[in-house]
Amino acid sequence: MLTAGFSLVGNHPKFLKSLETARNVAVTKTPVLIYAESGTGKKSLATYIHQNSIRKSARIEIVDCAIDTASVEKQVLGHRDEESGRFNRGVLELANGGTVIFANIDALDENFQKRLYNILQELPDYELDVRVIATTSKNLSKLVGAGKFTRALFTYFSGVQIDLMPLRERGTDVELIARQIVSEYCQENSLDSIDLAPEACRKLSEYNWNQNVSELKSFMKKAVANANSGIVDLQSLEQGERRVEFTSFEKDEDGVKLMSLREAEKLLIKKALVFTSENRTQAAKILGVSIRTLRNKINEYRGEGATYFVNLR
Repeated sequence: MLTAGFSLVGNHPKFLKSLETARNVAVTKTPVLIYAESGTGKKSLATYIHQNSIRKSARIEIVDCAIDTASVEKQVLGHRDEESGRFNRGVLELANGGTVIFANIDALDENFQKRLYNILQELPDYELDVRVIATTSKNLSKLVGAGKFTRALFTYFSGVQIDLMPLRERGTDVELIARQIVSEYCQENSLDSIDLAPEACRKLSEYNWNQNVSELKSFMKKAVANANSGIVDLQSLEQGERRVEFTSFEKDEDGVKLMSLREAEKLLIKKALVFTSENRTQAAKILGVSIRTLRNKINEYRGEGATYFVNLR
């Protein structure tokens, strides 16, 4: 199984600044909020913070707040097994001395948000020493303003916020990550070493990776399967569904990255939803379409597996 380490590979100054902030905060106990688009490596960065702290020998637990509320509560608070009667401790107890990551905290049930804040405030009373990190792909400040996220919990986590860049803005970092993915994939599958042709690297950097590192990972595994003579070339990249998308993402004389109308439409809808804190009525007004049209487009993108729309509440 490919490790998540490749998502933390890169030389872009802004990316390196995020890593530096993560290393600096790792030596403290301060709660951290990691903000980035889906598929960028938020959980990898949270794990990086844990591994660079004095807590690295203790447990790290992850709670996905996007799952159903009852399951989240059981993971956090613990629960008694109905069959055996044995009590299963919650993650805050299990990770005592370590780290708990609350992934997708924006999806946390609004009622449980307040309860979680109170629990975190009371940890010292129960002699629990836990470092907490939250990750989100949403603008929590806007969600607070819209009354969809508890201000107290937002304030608790937002003392230190680390933003991760989307892959499409990282230039030649795409090549570095792609090479790392290919190298690990070859090792895990006992394949001979496979290289990337220079023209393939340039083309990879031109593509608008909407689903970020997770999309690059999936794509490079297919490219390796298409590779001939131990090298991923343009032909390897352009075989299959991505051919049209690759040839259309070029820059014009103003340096603006071009894309297909379909991709532009999807991007505009996503931006409108993010801007309105996912208020579909307001987003439809901004886009100049009916709420029914917007709903149909969202369902269409969900059916395609687009990460943002799949996770949209």
